[in-house]
Amino acid sequence: MTLATENAASSTASREAVERIDAEAVNTAGKRQPLYAPRKKIFPKRASGQFRRFKWLIMFVTLGIYYLTPWLRWDRGPYAPDQAVLVDLANRRFYFFFIEIWPQEFFYIAGLLVMAGIGLFLITSTVGRAWCGYTCPQTVWVDLFLVVERAIEGDRNARIKLDAAPFSAGKLAKRSAKHLIWVLIAVATGGAWVFYFADAPSLFVDIATAQAAPVAYMTIAVLTATTYVFGGLMREQVCTYMCPWPRIQAAMLDENSLTVTYNDWRGEPRSRHAKKAAAEGRTVGDCVDCNACVAVCPMGIDIRDGQQLECITCALCIDACDGVMDKLGRERGLISYATLSDYNANMALATAGGTETINPDRVRREGGGLSDKVAHFHWRKIFRPRTFVYFGAWSLVGLVMLYALLTRDRLEVNVLHDRNPQYVLLSDGSVRNGYTVKLLNMIPEPRVILVSLEGLTGATMNVVGLDQPDDRSAAVPVDPDRLREVRIFVTLPADRLSEADTSFRFVVEDKASFESDVYRASFNIPEGSR
Repeated sequence: MTLATENAASSTASREAVERIDAEAVNTAGKRQPLYAPRKKIFPKRASGQFRRFKWLIMFVTLGIYYLTPWLRWDRGPYAPDQAVLVDLANRRFYFFFIEIWPQEFFYIAGLLVMAGIGLFLITSTVGRAWCGYTCPQTVWVDLFLVVERAIEGDRNARIKLDAAPFSAGKLAKRSAKHLIWVLIAVATGGAWVFYFADAPSLFVDIATAQAAPVAYMTIAVLTATTYVFGGLMREQVCTYMCPWPRIQAAMLDENSLTVTYNDWRGEPRSRHAKKAAAEGRTVGDCVDCNACVAVCPMGIDIRDGQQLECITCALCIDACDGVMDKLGRERGLISYATLSDYNANMALATAGGTETINPDRVRREGGGLSDKVAHFHWRKIFRPRTFVYFGAWSLVGLVMLYALLTRDRLEVNVLHDRNPQYVLLSDGSVRNGYTVKLLNMIPEPRVILVSLEGLTGATMNVVGLDQPDDRSAAVPVDPDRLREVRIFVTLPADRLSEADTSFRFVVEDKASFESDVYRASFNIPEGSR
């Protein structure tokens, strides 16, 4: 009993020592501004904790991938570019390390987009808006811009003071330095994007020496403007008003989805003066109304108001609240990732099945600490029918694409029959048909393609431009990564006309790689010759 009293006294003293931050939620549902109202500035306080460290890691990884990928090299031989990731618009190719995608293979890109959509549904249904809170480009660049802002203007209180201060040389210098660095980051963002569409080192030199194409400068200018405006000036308004996902994500959630939650079943009723409340015999919760969760929120909301479309589940409020709980000597998790089913179970425990008001003593043991009856999240809850369906669909699309990628042929043939004339009757009575044959070599190496006739007994062919005798096959050289169009005349002797089956096949083969393709064609002859 003495130990419990000492713990309570220590907790009360710590509670009184916790600083209350003067922070107001300006973007929450009950105070959301009309579209025409001026934006109320948000000055998020720097947070520290495991989720903030995880966000740093994600920011470094994603920005590193974005800025460095165009400079990676990949040896594809002497006939193809050596940039690892390249969208070659001039030659209509997309290179991704060892994969090369042609325009007619755009279904691979469509498949990736389908996988991305299903993956977003999967992530949202399990861990809420984790994409928004950690890896969305808007979130990543806003984080980067905030790093610059804090480094130059200071943390929250210093920035608020500077914003309210009258114009001075010091304020001008700080604001100018901040915006200049923001613009440089935005220029680097636009510059990195155009490097994906041309050889990065060569294009960098061309841009630096003003020799690049005008479209490169226009693209950089547009992306510079959007990055600067969205990441530096608009920030949370992009997520609240421009992005459709906050309004869609509610359909993806269920009672077992993890979301950032204020556990009012142990936090209410709030009290800033625990000593006075204890003296009066009133029960108080763990929340000391310090507003630390509001101060660190980059969206300007109060998570204690419940789930809101503005919340991107970045979990910085969890870090802030955990820090306060550490000072109070209380368990972490007053704000935590939790599921609706666990929350409802704990709320029922704190309210005696919903018959009374919240009493946090009901969720605690007599000597302090949370009761064993309190429901906690377990990873097994993620594995439920909805996530299995999403994961199964995502895996199926991926496996189909992988199979198609591994088994695709890099050799294709297409044939166009001459329409006028459809056939030519030669002086010796034989009949000749003309064809335009397109041979597509889809590897970055030169090939010799063997074109043969299959069927149409007795027929021979002649390839225009090749010094080869008439025969039933011909060897046609094709440049790497190129389409070669050849004219082929197929001739059927007069003594074969009556017995001819007018359908036959063009067979193309690469003996070195054992790849082949077939095109079914028809041979036209005069009606009286049958």
